[in-house]
Amino acid sequence: MTFTIGFLLFEDLTQLDFTGPLQFLSRIPGSQTVLIAKSEGPVRTDCGPFILPTHTLDTAPDLDLLCVPGGFGVDAVMQDPEQIDFVRRQGEQARYVTSVCTGAFILGAAGLLKGVRATTHWRYHDHLAAFGALPVQQRVVHDGRVITGGGVTAGIDFALSVVREIAGEDLAASIQLGLEYDPAPPLDAGHPDRASAHVREAVEARFTPRMNAFEAVVDQLTGQSG
Repeated sequence: MTFTIGFLLFEDLTQLDFTGPLQFLSRIPGSQTVLIAKSEGPVRTDCGPFILPTHTLDTAPDLDLLCVPGGFGVDAVMQDPEQIDFVRRQGEQARYVTSVCTGAFILGAAGLLKGVRATTHWRYHDHLAAFGALPVQQRVVHDGRVITGGGVTAGIDFALSVVREIAGEDLAASIQLGLEYDPAPPLDAGHPDRASAHVREAVEARFTPRMNAFEAVVDQLTGQSG
């Protein structure tokens, strides 16, 4: 039997949120990968490249695994009834419902995280509770059939974890070796608890306009304004 993996694509998604997991999950034997967008045209990522979807919301097959990446474009998706309805419908019948980074908030807007332990990018983490999720500060969180990954690069750890869940540890290890995933970063600043104060301040300053826009959307959707 074919195991169908579907990625939701949308304008201004974070490219690595999508392509990191894609590279790993596509190697599951017997799987097929479908790329789903609202329309047939190329989808712009946050760093320039475009991705060509294979299906639209109307032509997508039933998915065994739904994966939703993050990116600045999540704000628009969260407010789009057509895309949220698609995520809700697919999420209700899929064997696995998953996200990377801020893609968790699309799952949340679709009502798929209520009472579910979940994670997301560290800067957005506190907002998960607004959608009924139970925030857990881990790089990958499993709660039954719902699997969520932290920010951007956590998508690779997330994908390996998903492969192990679906196909076993030996296959996951062979994919890890085949792709030479052996991270050894030259800096130890990948988590706010380890970054220096001035690095954290610089990142926070860069995030401020973005967080203001995102929080306004969350308030609108969850009725928390005022």
